[in-house]
Amino acid sequence: MLSPLFVAILLIISILLIILLSSKFKFNTFYVLFIVAILVGLTAQFSGEEVIKNLKAGFGHTLEKIGLLIILGTTLGVILDKTNATLSIANFILEKTGDKYAGIAITLIGFIIGLPIFCDSGFIVLSGLLYSLSKKVKNSQVFFTVCLAGSLYAVHCLVPPHPGITAAAGQMNVELGQTMILGAFLAIPATLIAYFWGKYAGKKYQYLYQETADLQTDSPKLSDLILPKPLHSFLPIIIPIALISLKSLVLLNPTIFSTSLLGLIKFIGEPITALFIGILLSLTLFKKIEKNQLNSLLENAIEKAGPILAIIAIGGAFGEIIKMLDLGEVFGETLTQYHVGILIPFLLTVIFKTAQGSSTVAIISSASIIFPLLPSLGLDSEWGRQITLMAMGAGSMMVSHANDAYFWVVSRFANFSTDLALKSYTIMTVLMGLTTFLMVCVLHYFHG
Repeated sequence: MLSPLFVAILLIISILLIILLSSKFKFNTFYVLFIVAILVGLTAQFSGEEVIKNLKAGFGHTLEKIGLLIILGTTLGVILDKTNATLSIANFILEKTGDKYAGIAITLIGFIIGLPIFCDSGFIVLSGLLYSLSKKVKNSQVFFTVCLAGSLYAVHCLVPPHPGITAAAGQMNVELGQTMILGAFLAIPATLIAYFWGKYAGKKYQYLYQETADLQTDSPKLSDLILPKPLHSFLPIIIPIALISLKSLVLLNPTIFSTSLLGLIKFIGEPITALFIGILLSLTLFKKIEKNQLNSLLENAIEKAGPILAIIAIGGAFGEIIKMLDLGEVFGETLTQYHVGILIPFLLTVIFKTAQGSSTVAIISSASIIFPLLPSLGLDSEWGRQITLMAMGAGSMMVSHANDAYFWVVSRFANFSTDLALKSYTIMTVLMGLTTFLMVCVLHYFHG
């Protein structure tokens, strides 16, 4: 067995290499993980043949678990964007709340639209609405921006089918429907924190916001767009979530259902089937479907999903190499002695996220290291794996700053200076991460 000191040094060096090469020196993350994974395996004195065999196995197993899910989720998001369904949902909620409660409305819009759509895409799509709304409600740009950015970010980090949490769920062998329910529940307090921090930051930092007269002039006005009906727009989001949730609830007591009905619920409640049903429903949002237009949209979705799949799969390959180190055996006694529990996965993900910027890479890399340690952490149970995943989701929120692409999406599309973005948005991500982890600790305590 490898010595604990040697393995600890090897892990620290590998983490530093990933952070430095991908963040400071801006090398492609896929190849950074690929090279570091091979170096870790060879340094640990495994044969080259063993390293490559496990690398390929980890890559393939990861794609097997979540590859289709990512492609289908991305496709649904692209169609909802192109059909203006997201704007229809936003407009509907704003009409119901009015300008007085516009902050609550924009937060709710971000939460709902963020379920199927990546946070950066959602923010870009809604940035025109954000600007128009802030024109109607004076001195509100900072407040609305923080509300929208935070609500989109909460579900992105915690709720499948978003790529990071979905891939980590596959690595941790947890049931995806339960992850979706628990993630959505934990995203609520994180979103509330974003709202209340937005209120405070809007009052304190609005003076830093410099309005530009021509911002978003190229974006069509909401009143000029032909939007689908709100209920029609909601259905492709609500139905898949309902089907996945139904399966999870039914499996809590499957004996009360007939075999045929149970089989049907399992089939339609499988995330892949549920998302495909959502895609079919979203196609009805088109007034007329042309083959060329549909093919273009589907190709666009696959092209968008491709780089994400590559990063996720190589993250799984890196995890397979980490498993070869047998971390549970190496560190088991030490971790059991100190009773660190879910603090370790949270802190490790925070380090990855803060240092290299990507929430997806942070949670996947952490899952690779943490999974073998679960028995030693006292978390090797169905609930233990689930709550560990949520702790890593909380860690993947913080700290979002200048090395995170979403930081620049928010700052540029909201017309924020870097200083204002750091004072409002970045601090929000810290508060969201800490709040979510605190909720994870409370749930874990009462469940135990």
